[in-house]
Amino acid sequence: MTAERESDGLDRCEPPAAVPSPCNSVCRMDPDGRYCIGCFRTLDEIAGWAGFDDARRRLIWDDLRRRKAQAA
Repeated sequence: MTAERESDGLDRCEPPAAVPSPCNSVCRMDPDGRYCIGCFRTLDEIAGWAGFDDARRRLIWDDLRRRKAQAA
């Protein structure tokens, strides 16, 4: 074996960025108590966010876009 070894590429590989929280510090529920008017998440989504995997977070982001469009 030589002193130099071929790079496997892992030294340049970075893990994918985590899905960011949609929180924007405008924490108020809509008049019906369905979702936050700042981020459009439900209370269950807000409470569970830290424990959700990225796949679930992406699904929630899709729902948030729909909710925001409907609220407009």
